[in-house]
Amino acid sequence: MMYLRFPLSLRQVEDRLHERGIVICHETLRAWWNRFGPMFAADIKRKRSASMRVHIPWRWHLDEVFVRINGDTYYLWRAVDHEGEVLEVFVTKKRDRKAALNFLRNAMKRYGRPEAIVTDKLRPYHAAMKVIGNAERQETGRWLNNRAENSHQPLRRRERAMAKFRRATSLQKFASIHASVHNLFDQERHLYNRENFQLNRSAALAEWRRLAA
Repeated sequence: MMYLRFPLSLRQVEDRLHERGIVICHETLRAWWNRFGPMFAADIKRKRSASMRVHIPWRWHLDEVFVRINGDTYYLWRAVDHEGEVLEVFVTKKRDRKAALNFLRNAMKRYGRPEAIVTDKLRPYHAAMKVIGNAERQETGRWLNNRAENSHQPLRRRERAMAKFRRATSLQKFASIHASVHNLFDQERHLYNRENFQLNRSAALAEWRRLAA
């Protein structure tokens, strides 16, 4: 949880655990993360997607950001709902219609079709929307997509802490797991009072402990 929630390296997590009297190697932490991270993220995503499919999604925000891996440029696509929760992340080598189409199909297969999709003016978005018959629901405009652009910031902080990613598969795996854990613990404390924030934070921690149990 410490490794996924905070911009810490495995060695820094090892040091924090040592302060609590837990002596463990950072390579053991890496083994735990590789084994249990996908399991926990899948359970979180499964529960949230099941609850979200009950109602028609109101609005999605789509955006893509480039990531450097060993000198090559890759693109990380991200779908965010109207409340800022990350729905889907997708890593591709190209930023064309095929990549945008695969990204949209994966997201809609899990969460259904939204009433509106906000994007920037990248042409592959519109081309992919026409293929799936969703072009009339696309919205573009200045500052409309700030929610998706801001959602890249937590991963960017992690990228700096990890001294960048080394493989595209590692980026896809980490970004997907990080998004699920971030959704679980992101309580948007600015939207309600301190008492309700503490209740929601405790509920998120209790859910994580049930997963870890």
